[in-house]
Amino acid sequence: MRVVFMGTPEFAVPCLQKLIDCGHEVTGVFTQPDKPQGRKMVLTPPPVKVLAQENGITVYQPTKMRDGTALEMLKEANPELVIVVAYGKILPKEILEFPKYGCINIHASLLPELRGAAPIQWSVINGCEKTGVTSMQMDEGLDTGDMLIKGEVEIGINETAGELHDKLSALGADILEKTIDALLKGELKPEKQNNDLFTYAPMLSKELSPIDWNLSAKAVHDKIRGLSPWPSANAMLCGKKVKIHKSVLAPEKGTKAGEIVAADKRLVVACGDMNCIEILELQAEGKKSMNAADYLRGNPVAAGTVME
Repeated sequence: MRVVFMGTPEFAVPCLQKLIDCGHEVTGVFTQPDKPQGRKMVLTPPPVKVLAQENGITVYQPTKMRDGTALEMLKEANPELVIVVAYGKILPKEILEFPKYGCINIHASLLPELRGAAPIQWSVINGCEKTGVTSMQMDEGLDTGDMLIKGEVEIGINETAGELHDKLSALGADILEKTIDALLKGELKPEKQNNDLFTYAPMLSKELSPIDWNLSAKAVHDKIRGLSPWPSANAMLCGKKVKIHKSVLAPEKGTKAGEIVAADKRLVVACGDMNCIEILELQAEGKKSMNAADYLRGNPVAAGTVME
């Protein structure tokens, strides 16, 4: 089958690799423009572009999707099917309708839950016990198209969004393969989404980072792991901002939200329900991330100190 792939970040790479491995004719890859990265702002290609170029696939990087340029590029590639995985741009009607088999999206949630830009992170922040990947026939709405095939995974109590990302990325490639196989066999059974059950997963920003210690210990823990590795949860410790990368629920009890209950080799903090979390890994501004014991050796903290 002649396929155009649209995707940008690392999450999308296994899906493109799956198309290549399965022998589909990938006639073009659409991805976001190269962007400056790092302290030196080096112009860097998206991971999907790197894989496409390694395999001799034509790469298209339109800056706009609605001025006709992208449609002309798509006509040049002339696909029967378009696969979209974390592309980062909304497709207009004329692109959605151009391929014979339309456009299929691989979305990292169990639709209709967590439509939007950051379903992986919000599944963790929201304390979900499971999530998954859904293939979907795209329409003009935001992740509102008919569902095709789903795959489900459990979310571990201490699993971070970064760890879950890698698991769902691999699952997405498997769901893509099953979806195309079913399409070719005429066995797909599209299912309408129940809009009464939808939830939203908005884009992440650094404004989400500050921890509210008045929340329950479970909610604080879920936020820390949901914002790891980016943008990272943060808090004020002895007047200094620290990023908190990893935590676990702790057995201790506290008397005040934000109170440090233990600060010897373990850093234990009370939350709003007087249950506690243990901070396992944190990072001072301008420093490398380190485990709590190493941090405390260089930055002694008295029990009873209150984090903000």
